[in-house]
Amino acid sequence: MALAATLAAGGAAAQSGGGVVYRCPGPPVLYTDALTPAEAKEKGCRTIEGAPVTVMQSRPRPAPAPTAAASAPPAAAPAGARVDPAEQRRRDSDRRAILEAELRREEQRLAEMRREYNDGQPERLGSERNFQRYLDRVAQMKADIERKEGDIAAIKRELAKLPS
Repeated sequence: MALAATLAAGGAAAQSGGGVVYRCPGPPVLYTDALTPAEAKEKGCRTIEGAPVTVMQSRPRPAPAPTAAASAPPAAAPAGARVDPAEQRRRDSDRRAILEAELRREEQRLAEMRREYNDGQPERLGSERNFQRYLDRVAQMKADIERKEGDIAAIKRELAKLPS
């Protein structure tokens, strides 16, 4: 009799009526006695010997109860569907406002970073007795400034894509 079961979260296995049981890798892990030794070797399965093997049945999960949000019409149109031009203008306007606010925040942060960087001569911290630590911090500050400038450029490109 060949039984096969996959491992569930709690753990499950197959029980054999006296044959060799194989444990095959991969999600889901498979315990079976329905393989030949050649098939088991090909799939990378290992034999399980002398260990008692137990079969556990998994219970089906109940379907979630419908909510008020599920019965409401979807906010976004399905892919490929036309969107009302007024709705699209509103979305574009919202997106532009969000991107402009993010741009202002990023530019302010860049100004702070440049002020702290002080043209490559930031103030030395008390924990930087070792000069190499200071140089490492200066290099990290420079890299952070370059990354922030790249972020700002990306936001500006996104804003340029939006209709006026």
